Amino acid sequence: MDPFGLIVIAVIVLLVLVIAVKTVLVVPQATASVIERLGRFRTVAEPGLSFLAPFLDRVRARVDLREQVVSFPPQPVITQDNLTVSIDTVVYFQVTDSRSAVYEISNYIIGVEQLTTTTLRNVVGGMSLEETLTSRDAINTQLRGVLDQETGRWGIRVARVELKAIDPPPSIKDSMEKQMRADREKRAMILNAEGTREAAIKTAEGQKQAAILAAEGQKQAAILSAEADRQSSILRAQGDRAGRYLQAQGQAKAVEKVFAAVKRGKPTPELLAYQYLQTLPQMAQGNANKVWVVPSDFDKALQGFARMLGASGEDGVFRYEPPKEEVPSTAPEEEEESVKAWFDTSTTPEVAEAVRAAEAVARKEVPSPGLGGSPVPAQRAGLTKSAPQAPAGPQQVGSPEQSDVESQPDRRD
Repeated sequence: MDPFGLIVIAVIVLLVLVIAVKTVLVVPQATASVIERLGRFRTVAEPGLSFLAPFLDRVRARVDLREQVVSFPPQPVITQDNLTVSIDTVVYFQVTDSRSAVYEISNYIIGVEQLTTTTLRNVVGGMSLEETLTSRDAINTQLRGVLDQETGRWGIRVARVELKAIDPPPSIKDSMEKQMRADREKRAMILNAEGTREAAIKTAEGQKQAAILAAEGQKQAAILSAEADRQSSILRAQGDRAGRYLQAQGQAKAVEKVFAAVKRGKPTPELLAYQYLQTLPQMAQGNANKVWVVPSDFDKALQGFARMLGASGEDGVFRYEPPKEEVPSTAPEEEEESVKAWFDTSTTPEVAEAVRAAEAVARKEVPSPGLGGSPVPAQRAGLTKSAPQAPAGPQQVGSPEQSDVESQPDRRD
């Protein structure tokens, strides 16, 4: 083939390829392309396949429709109390109108950065350092509102604005650290004082309760001890009273017996004088008796005693004659109602019931181990029990009735 014809064919093929490339446009997802025709805006190509007029249409710009995150360098900002702080900001925005983002501003990223810086200075300039450090949410909200309003005509929607860091000057940092350390030490001291106060209050409450309980226990113990002392004193006094009464009765009976024996013996004055003389050495015994004088009228005293108590016999000698003894019809404790209770030693029903139960157990037969298990009475098995004594009544040992019985033989004499 003619070389010239080959060149023409190659040119035609190349031209077709160029026209095909200029005609077909493929737009990726989440991306928009701004198309111009002869330098004038024509349309915005959506994601997918689009066709252009070759040599007439061209793509002016490709715009990313995804949300973008832009971190701006630290910006010096002066607060209301004339302190310079360095603030880093992060802006989250998204292009919603590709045509406005291309034709309304030359570079929307730089525009957002500058707008953020100026708005941040305006907002922080009306706050003190302490408010700036503690009001991040308020600053973020104000920045987002201003940026979203100003960038709306650029086809941009500001989603979020965050303050990444707020760095005060080094001297302010040192002061803040000292202040925070002082505040923490203050809170620690307050908490320690509160804990000490609560512990002291709890300890005092516990000591109070313990003292109250101890006082109550001492009170009850004192009451019981006083009651026991009172009961024991009453019982001891009653026992002493009954004992003295019985002792007095015994002494009276002894004196009666002695005098009755003396009267039955019918002693003469000579016998009395002899007995008196034998008693004199016993009367003179003792370390305190240094001198003993026998009275001169001793005989007269004996004669007067004999005449008063005796009667003259046939030989002219005075002898004692025993008087007739009167047998008491009733016991002394029966004559007085108040004395009966002193000698009442009867067994109470509860004690009698316990004694009967013990007797019933003692009378049971027990098997003998040596006789093949045959029952053995309780007396043979080593369980011999003394016969129950009848409840003691007023007719006990030492009572006036027993003394009267013992004196009956002497009365018969």
